[in-house]
Amino acid sequence: MNLTRFTVLILSSDPAFSRAVTEAWPAGVDIPDFVVLKEDLYPELRRDTYDIAIVDAASRAQSEHMSQALVQAGKPAIMVHSDLHPHSAVERTDCPSSILPLNRELDEWPALAGMLGAEILRRSHAEMRADEAERICASAQTYATLGRYMVEMRHTTTNAITSILGNAELLLHEPGLPATVLSQADTVRNMALRLHEVFQRFFSLEKELSVAARESGKETFRVRGAGS
Repeated sequence: MNLTRFTVLILSSDPAFSRAVTEAWPAGVDIPDFVVLKEDLYPELRRDTYDIAIVDAASRAQSEHMSQALVQAGKPAIMVHSDLHPHSAVERTDCPSSILPLNRELDEWPALAGMLGAEILRRSHAEMRADEAERICASAQTYATLGRYMVEMRHTTTNAITSILGNAELLLHEPGLPATVLSQADTVRNMALRLHEVFQRFFSLEKELSVAARESGKETFRVRGAGS
């Protein structure tokens, strides 16, 4: 799912309802994709097809049935209905926590639905970015652990490669060995040299990163000192 493009599902058979919701959506924020579905199709809700639902509930019985489907879908919803006190925007206490009831009798209900929907999507976006950052951090920590292990094993690895190189050189200078053995010894030596080169590059990179980290720390110190 795209981190910046959301889908708002409007459950209503009334074109005026969906038009009121889309036209009242707050300006100055990322406009989501609006998908209109007749409210009697609520049993077909799928959580992977939308991010928030704005529901046109004509009666309490209808709202109760749709609430069950919305809860099962597992996405937040705003339910617009008419069985509240006319001076209260949100009053019902029997709605699930993921469903926010909104009084249709309020003249400004479309604007309220838009503001609430935009805020819910903003928080969803923040949560998604936080989850993505956590995933990247976990991956980075895995690579960092591997890097630290390689650094810790530097001397052991270098000694092993040196031993392999030394024995390969001895075999190559051993008189009377068959050509196949000499060819294999030469391959072992060449592969050991390649491994040695790889690890030397790795250790050089380690030094470069250490220098860059120290320079970054000095730069931060200078910036803080200048600002104090």
